[in-house]
Amino acid sequence: MNTAASVTRPFAGTAQSGPGGIRGLLGSAQIWLDERGKKAWIAAMILGFIFAWPVGLGLLFYMIWSKRMFGHSSCGHRGHQHPSRADWDDMRQQMRGMGRAMRPTGNAAFDAYKAETIHRLQEEQEAFEAFLQRLREAKDKSEFDTFMEDRAKANASADAATTTASDAAPAPRTGEY
Repeated sequence: MNTAASVTRPFAGTAQSGPGGIRGLLGSAQIWLDERGKKAWIAAMILGFIFAWPVGLGLLFYMIWSKRMFGHSSCGHRGHQHPSRADWDDMRQQMRGMGRAMRPTGNAAFDAYKAETIHRLQEEQEAFEAFLQRLREAKDKSEFDTFMEDRAKANASADAATTTASDAAPAPRTGEY
């Protein structure tokens, strides 16, 4: 009786990217470490350096790259939601759909409508950006005018103070003591 064929191997298929593959295993490990906080990541990195230095180095680079070590989205924060596999799949679908938006559909009427709509939206965006630029310039001009008025008032009061001081005591002539 050949029982080797019926024996299930616990890590069979881990080289695949399916639900039980390497990506699933690494994703589960990441979630497990995130739930335990930054100290768990550091401990995993140290153990990685002890047992296989490339693993520890890889964990260090990953922690820095993903901002788990120094960033605001560090692993110990309460309420941090980890994206599920479905969320990642949705994001991939959206990225694929972005390239599809500019591809012709084969329907000439729809393609013309799409091109006209995109052109109209680009014109509206340019008009809006020009409007914002005018608002910024008007605000800058208003602030500059206010600054100049304040400066003129300060100069006028300083001139008035200088004039009253010079009228009270005549300035000595040069060469006289």
